[in-house]
Amino acid sequence: MKRKFFTLGFVMLLSPMLLISQQKQWTFEECIAHALENNIQIKQQEIMTRYQESSLEQSKLNLLPSLNGSANHYYSFGRSYDRTSNTYTVGETVQSNSFNVSSNMSLFNGLVNYNTIQKNKYELLATEQDLEGFRSDISLNVALAYLQILLNNELVATTASQVELTNQQIDRTRKLVDAGSLARGNLLDIEAQAAREELQLITLQNQLAISLLTLAQLLELPSADSFKIVIPEIAVDPVAFESNPDSIYSVAEKIRPEILGAEYKLRGAEYDLAIAKGGRSPQLSVGASWNTAYSDNRIDLVTLQPYGFGTQLDINRNSAVGFSLSIPILNGWMVNTQIKNSRLGIENSRYALENTKKQLYKNIQQAYTDATGALKRYYSSQKAVSSMEEAYRYAEQKLNVGLVTAVDYNQSKTQLLNAQSEMAQAKYEYVFKSKVLDFYKGIPLSLQHIGIMAL
Repeated sequence: MKRKFFTLGFVMLLSPMLLISQQKQWTFEECIAHALENNIQIKQQEIMTRYQESSLEQSKLNLLPSLNGSANHYYSFGRSYDRTSNTYTVGETVQSNSFNVSSNMSLFNGLVNYNTIQKNKYELLATEQDLEGFRSDISLNVALAYLQILLNNELVATTASQVELTNQQIDRTRKLVDAGSLARGNLLDIEAQAAREELQLITLQNQLAISLLTLAQLLELPSADSFKIVIPEIAVDPVAFESNPDSIYSVAEKIRPEILGAEYKLRGAEYDLAIAKGGRSPQLSVGASWNTAYSDNRIDLVTLQPYGFGTQLDINRNSAVGFSLSIPILNGWMVNTQIKNSRLGIENSRYALENTKKQLYKNIQQAYTDATGALKRYYSSQKAVSSMEEAYRYAEQKLNVGLVTAVDYNQSKTQLLNAQSEMAQAKYEYVFKSKVLDFYKGIPLSLQHIGIMAL
């Protein structure tokens, strides 16, 4: 019984939390923050960044001297050589041990280690910029998906309002038909218009549902059920937009991750050439070793007893230190081939940087042109909507007194709906493209302070 009460209490406690979760409405900023935190591609790129950090750390540790030790235990049978006593044994089983500690350090190798560190440093910086590039792309995709929801929501609201007006007109027309003031054909025409508008409303509602699903998937949400967003008030104010493609590009060129990443990759390719050239240099290294051994065959000639283990380790120890110089002369032309390929890599990286800059400028030009065109359509559609609203009201009044047919009324209503839809599309296209231009200038994405550029 207590268990039932506990379960019931837990459910009652959990229910408000579930209700709050289902009723949550996501803001524009929350959507972007959640996507940046949970996107799979971003997580994978973060792993690649950590890989590169490890490579850089290892290239620094390669400057340290190496230190290795070894220990061996042997059983020798038959005729064998015992190096501790410098004698041969015949028909005996001899146990022996050897111990070794050695160290080696490169003194000079054509600055390969230094250049490797520099190369890995710039490759890490390039990888970090690639990560920022992923973040930028995801942010823009989320912004586009969010604005698409706002557009579809506005289209649904506009069409639903028109459906409601049409239904009201059906009621008025039916009364006039019943009173004999209008022909029944007028009622049938308006009912047909209502059916078309309801079908269009269903289509737009489906598009709204799909756009919500798209955004939910971008956010990596487990389910799109009950997913809702905050519908902000998008007011496009007539403020001056003084930027142009050249001025925007001059700022973007210095801060955009794709440009910085390409520049870092070019620097890394230049150090790769330096590494390849280092293969032509002599390599000088210093090494040291310490050795000792034990054998149960070594006998003290005075006592005729085997030396003890510790005693042998002491008397058999030896150490050495020395230098090693390696001079490359001919290695199958491998070094020259690596140098040639490294120079080709630099040339390719330069082309990649140039292409990235050109693509960025094209994207800015395209976004600016799209924003300008959308603004012109927005101004034009504003005038069209104002005119169509007057024409619609006039047609509605004339229909109510029988001066126009339902066909003329429906045509006027359809023109008004099309003009409203065009205005909404132009507004949100302008909002998105202007935000893209701001983003290129380093301004964080936000739906606040939306202004109209001066034409």
